[in-house]
Amino acid sequence: MTEDDVVDDELLTIGAFAAKARLSAKALRLYDRLGLLTPAQVDEASGYRYYRADQAEPARLVALLRQLDMPLARIAEIVEAADGDEAARLLAAYWADVEARVSGQRTLAEYLRGRLSGRSSEMYGKFEVETVDVPAQVVITETRHTLADELPAWIGASLGRLEAASRECGGITAPPFVVYHSEVSMESDGPAEACVPVADETAARAWAEAQGRTWETKVRVDPAARFAYTRITKAQVAYPQIIAAFEAVEEWIAKEGLEHAGPCREVYFADWDAAGAEDPVCDIAFPVKVNAKDR
Repeated sequence: MTEDDVVDDELLTIGAFAAKARLSAKALRLYDRLGLLTPAQVDEASGYRYYRADQAEPARLVALLRQLDMPLARIAEIVEAADGDEAARLLAAYWADVEARVSGQRTLAEYLRGRLSGRSSEMYGKFEVETVDVPAQVVITETRHTLADELPAWIGASLGRLEAASRECGGITAPPFVVYHSEVSMESDGPAEACVPVADETAARAWAEAQGRTWETKVRVDPAARFAYTRITKAQVAYPQIIAAFEAVEEWIAKEGLEHAGPCREVYFADWDAAGAEDPVCDIAFPVKVNAKDR
């Protein structure tokens, strides 16, 4: 008797079960090894695997999910879900992640084709660049070295902490922003600095003193400055659209014969959660030197 023979009316050998599930015995052995589909019984002496007939549907489900290039841990969650609605929800969440990643990759490929073919100016033309004068302001800040994949979560958490702290510092006086003191990518970790303008410098310094170095917090007074900026939508905040926005402002600064006067920043002036994909939410800004005749 081999592993592929039928055992009885309740248990099926791997061969019989493979035929029922329309899978190969090799695939079933792999699923067992990966912990995705455990046989109902394994003979201790021979090592032969035996399955119940009702395991056919989970087996086919595993095979189909693997065709989606789904990570093993996500497959296990779906197969082990308590009911069909929960399994469907987990699949929908995974596929939303896939579509978001593919959309980002598609946009990145388009962006890179434009750069490689010398059509960068066409991409930059999508962004309207202007200047704005920003008065001196007191800011409470939190700085962190972070890679690109950690950046969005850190920005949200950090600005949330600072906005809560602003209640002790006279309240918020202007939109919060994030300053990039060096490049943030998958290879470079910044640092980035989250900043919230507040009303009361004395209270802000007392707050920062109480924090110590827990969050790398500090208080400073930013002098009045002129910024070249472009306004982008929530959809454009995603990578790499946002990179094109930064480069568009840099190109405009060069064409205008202006000089950089400090690190670039993202200014978040809208309610992120309430905003739709096409709603303006952020300014990409670079400080520029002001000529004496323009003062």
